[in-house]
Amino acid sequence: MSDTHAVVLGGGMAGMLAAASLVGHADAITIVEGDTFPETPLPRKGLPQGYHSHMFMGGGAQALDDLLPGTSKLLIAAGAHRRELPGGSLTLSSVGWHRRGPSPAYSIVCSRELMDHIVRQQTLRNTQISVLEQTQVKGLVGDASRITGVRIQRGVAPVETIDADFVVDATGRRSQSPKFLAALGLPAVDEETVDSGLSYSTLLFQAPPGGSAIPVILIQPQAGTGQPGHGATLFPIENNLWICTMTGTRGGEPPADEDGFRKFAENQRHPIIAEMISGMTPLGEVKPYRGTANRRRYYDKLPVPEGFVVLGDAATALNPVYAHGMSVAAHGAVALRRALEANGGLKPGTSRNAQTAIARAADFAWTTASGQDRGFPGTKANREVKVSKGQAKFADRMSRTALSDPVVGNAVYEVYTLAAPQSKAATLPVLLSTLRGPRKPDLTAEQAIAQFPELADLRRTRISS
Repeated sequence: MSDTHAVVLGGGMAGMLAAASLVGHADAITIVEGDTFPETPLPRKGLPQGYHSHMFMGGGAQALDDLLPGTSKLLIAAGAHRRELPGGSLTLSSVGWHRRGPSPAYSIVCSRELMDHIVRQQTLRNTQISVLEQTQVKGLVGDASRITGVRIQRGVAPVETIDADFVVDATGRRSQSPKFLAALGLPAVDEETVDSGLSYSTLLFQAPPGGSAIPVILIQPQAGTGQPGHGATLFPIENNLWICTMTGTRGGEPPADEDGFRKFAENQRHPIIAEMISGMTPLGEVKPYRGTANRRRYYDKLPVPEGFVVLGDAATALNPVYAHGMSVAAHGAVALRRALEANGGLKPGTSRNAQTAIARAADFAWTTASGQDRGFPGTKANREVKVSKGQAKFADRMSRTALSDPVVGNAVYEVYTLAAPQSKAATLPVLLSTLRGPRKPDLTAEQAIAQFPELADLRRTRISS
């Protein structure tokens, strides 16, 4: 039998994890990447959103370790921080402050460049995997029933074809697969978009002594108020740095200058983050970012050609404010590997089964992000989705109960961090607790902040300065 060759389009997070999922199912795996990879954890041109706050949700981290064993430990050893949710997070959600308490749910926080660097190192240790950098994808080769290769261009060289038994598109939001497939005679892929117009602005700070021990601080935007949603985050990351991000939906975008950034922080629903960074000199200028629309392409509803799948942002791109993108990509790569295992490798039927599983892996995150974003004024969507008043009322009750009830709160966080299926929040104990409703009064801001004594001296210093 001749050797088999798989090609992965895109060398970002989704592409590296897709390559890892193909190990053992193809004799050689080639990653095609338009950018050049830095040798150390540095920003790169092909990842403009990399300057901003990122979280690997606990469920995503578990999927990451499933594909690349030991990667979470390597991230922590390199300076990333593991924070329980809500045990290690000071969170002002849309309905109030969360109580601190032990929970199996967690996230890993560090810079995006460190995440990519560690995952890239882990992936490329496998000698079956090679990379073509500074190489553009020009099209797919084959027909509507089967993909047999990829047309590429290396730098300014002539366009060439590389043969492939299997192709994975992990090129992200800029994916050209709809155009490439249409050129082969396939119907247009069904696409859904929900765009709240959310924008980011981010600053980095050198943390003060003891600053790396702070919890993640999250002020989440409120939907359904008739006003633009405003949010803010402050995370400890590697090298004793803080990364601070302001977010705002259409009509309430955060400024891209330092004075405006600080005023925007002061005008949040609570100024805790403005207080924490008061008097501190940022490392560099404000980094703005747009292009955060939710967009889902339903490749699982197409007659998917054999030898081809799409995953990550190329299939389901999510508003990054909900911190699900990388974790959904990791779950999608696990889904691909399981489909390969179940089907006996690169055989007929693998593509359809894998694409269906990849879509299912994104369902909860898509429903969460697109549903929340529909509640902001000025949101643009290409189709209407109705939610019954009863469902909305129960969801609100569950959110309010989760503030103080650990049975409900832990279930909600495990589901939200993609560590448990949605059924985890529909067990009898959770439903009964939700029906009873909150059993403790809501925390005041000062009570919530006082749950984290490590903030007291840092905050006092910042306010007095």
